[in-house]
Parts: sequence; C-alpha cells; structure tokens
Amino acid sequence: MDNLAHTLVGAALGRAVADRHVPLAGVLGAIAANAPDWTELLVGLPGPPGQYLVLHRGITHSLVGALVQILALTLLVGGSWRVTTRPPWRRLLACIGAAVFSHLFMDWQGSYGWRPFLPWNATWYYLDWVAIADVFFWIVPLVALTWGANRHWLPLSGALVLGALMTLIVVNARELAATWVLVAFAAIVVIGGAGWIRYWVGPVARQRAATVALLLLALYSGAQGLAVQGRKRDIRRAAEHRFGSDASWAALTDIGRPFTWEAIYASADTVAGDDWKMPRRLRVPAVTRALQTPDGRAMAQFARFLTAEVDTTSKTVYLRDARYARGDREGWGVVRVRME
Repeated sequence: MDNLAHTLVGAALGRAVADRHVPLAGVLGAIAANAPDWTELLVGLPGPPGQYLVLHRGITHSLVGALVQILALTLLVGGSWRVTTRPPWRRLLACIGAAVFSHLFMDWQGSYGWRPFLPWNATWYYLDWVAIADVFFWIVPLVALTWGANRHWLPLSGALVLGALMTLIVVNARELAATWVLVAFAAIVVIGGAGWIRYWVGPVARQRAATVALLLLALYSGAQGLAVQGRKRDIRRAAEHRFGSDASWAALTDIGRPFTWEAIYASADTVAGDDWKMPRRLRVPAVTRALQTPDGRAMAQFARFLTAEVDTTSKTVYLRDARYARGDREGWGVVRVRME
C-alpha cells in the first residue's frame, strides 16, 4: 500500500503495542513500518525501469529481509538508549516487529503482491483483498492518533495538514470512488473533529484508541477477504469456460471501490476482461529475444499477465503487465526494449 497508510498504521501499532513502555512508540512504529521501502535505497533504488521492477518489493520485503530490519532497528534504537537507561527490549522488539510485519501484510493483501521467500524463490503472492490505496487506512488511524494526542497546537496542526491532504485527494478522485466511500469518509472526518473538540479520548486512553482503530481496520480488511472468495469462484469458472482448465485468472482490486473486483482472464495467447481482450504475442521471435534482455527478464518476473507489442518501424518491443497497461507505450507497467 502507499506510504501514508504504512506510516499511520505503523504509528497506531507502535502506540497499541508499546505505549508508556517505549518512548516515542508511535514515531518508532511509523519509521519501522516504512523500513521495507526506505531500505530499498540501500540496495540500489531508484534506477531504470527494469531494475526497479526487480528490486521494488524485493529482498527488503521478504521474510528474511524483514527479520534483518527488525533486529537492526531494535539494536540501533535500544543501543542508543543504553547509555542513559536500560532499554525495554521486549516491548521495543514487539513495537518494531509489529510495524515491519504490518508493511508486509498490507502489501500482500493487495493485487500488486509480494515475494516472501526471496532470495531463494521469486514467486509473487497476492491476496487481492484491499486496493493499493484505501482512504480508510488513512483516516481511521489518523483519527485515533489525533484523539490520543495532547491538546496542543502542534499535533492538531499535523492532523489538520494530513486531513486536508486526504480530503484534497478524495475530492480530486471523487469520480473514481464509490458514493458510499465518500459519505463514510466525510462522516469519519466530522466524527474525528467532534471527538477532538469534546475530548472523547485523551492521552490517558490513547493506547486503547489506537487498538480499536487497528481492530476496525482488521475487520474491514477481513470482510473484504471473505467477500472476494465468492467473486474469485465466479471468475475462475468464467476463465475455465472461456479458455479451458489451464486458464489463469485474478480478481483485481479497484481503487476507490472497496468490495468490488475487476475480473481478468488469460490463456497462453490472450488476456481478457469482461469487456476487452488483447493478444499476448509471447511466442513472436522478436518478443522472445526481448525477454532475454535484462529489462525483459525483469518484466517477465514482475508481470502477472504479460503481453507484448512489436513495433517494426522503430524496432521496439513493448512489454506490458495487463493489470496496469493495456495499450499505452509509456507509464507504469510498460517496459520498452530496443532491438538491434
């Protein structure tokens, strides 16, 4: 998911797990929850498109990488405290561990996926539950964190800035969002403001508030996980009807529309949706040569539904992942390979 969601959920986890035992538990949770992404900078990101596809959600997002991050951050933070006081090692480990693993789960629950068993196995795994960006993973933890903050202008200013940013994004993308999502978002904003003004929750109960927010998100995510099972059965049957028992398929999450999924089906030669289809062209000689290049191998490893287009005029092969690109020659999910 996006880094705003990781940050806010990580901060809520830090409070829920280690508040009053670990100083600045929320801040540590926010930093640790983003560790799989910011540690990518240590292994070569950013870079050219092919390199990015190989490295993003790579070793830093694997189980082995997460364990290294947890131990390193725990020792780094705890070691810095040991000069003045004895660190609460168990709480500190739990705080950082929960935050790092929250990042992995939140990435896994979408349709982008993750590769938990790197470096030994590069297989992608997808739950197809929650979209890569979801406003409820922003506003719910933000309200809980704000309610539990001291009544001071500094935390209020931070909450107002983030709330305004979220509102701006939602308003600009309102045509993509379901009506009930817009209404629910507005209602939570109003409730959040009322709770701050009337002091429903203060610093004394901030751990409980963070825990409740996380439980609500867990129920929301789990409800989508249950709902998608029926959708997946229908898509699988449709895929087998169209392309036979060897067909591949997926229920892709839809940003702004929770509890809805886009069907995608594929055979060895075709990728299709309910109202579109396109050839894969993976057996064309120029495409097979393109797939042997570094960028081509990277795209083949990343793409869930790989397609190709050959432009003989410019001697260019366009490799696409049909999850994200179905005709464009630029942008996310497209890699260009020039053939000499």
